[in-house]
Amino acid sequence: MLIIKNISKSFDGIRAVDDFSCSIDKGTITGLIGPNGAGKTTVFNIITGFIKQDSGSFFLNGKNITNLPAYKIANQKIVRTFQDLRLITELPVIENVLLFFGGNPGEKLLNVFFNNKKIKQKESSNYKEAEKLLEFSGLLDKKNELAGNLSYGQQKLVTICCCLASDPEIILLDEPVSGVQPQTIEKISSMLKELVKNQGKTIFLIEHNMDFVFKNCDKVIVMDDGKKIKEGTASEIENDQQILEAYLN
Repeated sequence: MLIIKNISKSFDGIRAVDDFSCSIDKGTITGLIGPNGAGKTTVFNIITGFIKQDSGSFFLNGKNITNLPAYKIANQKIVRTFQDLRLITELPVIENVLLFFGGNPGEKLLNVFFNNKKIKQKESSNYKEAEKLLEFSGLLDKKNELAGNLSYGQQKLVTICCCLASDPEIILLDEPVSGVQPQTIEKISSMLKELVKNQGKTIFLIEHNMDFVFKNCDKVIVMDDGKKIKEGTASEIENDQQILEAYLN
């Protein structure tokens, strides 16, 4: 579904990503792991158009999306989270989710004057869908709470709901369970499995929680110093003592 070919990126002469290639299969969960500074988030930033690579290319469903700006890449049904959650903390939870729905007729000025009924219908439909997403995450009872009042783990669940509101095909998650309590980790795990198995989503995630990675990922890619040093099934990586000792301890 997503093919990354030979991307490289340097900052002030330091090679953050070095000739990195991989492929992400549709309907799977792929983990990207490695020590801090390995280049993992830089790969995500390149894929989503937040920074430009120095060389290399990437393709979604056979379409070259290498040089598209970030908003056009998002329109290709790619969505992501960030390590810093980027919620609007002074807005209620449900309004954070509603901001991610696309195709709102109210965004066009003429519709405000001539298609008010259509706008209200869409707003009602989006609200119901947002409630479904919050129910899916176990947060429906928190819909009117300010996002900033939620626990850190709950806020991470809200960011996943925000991603789902844009109806993506592929979801990039940057450390989805870092700093999260075990109960919420289990909830996120069950959500991801449901999204892949029953909703046909594809997930590419960065995570330092190796137990979570090995339990949930179909494939694991290991990075260090900007390079891919190993790729295999979760079981293969989990049982590779050289990788574990050198990069994951």
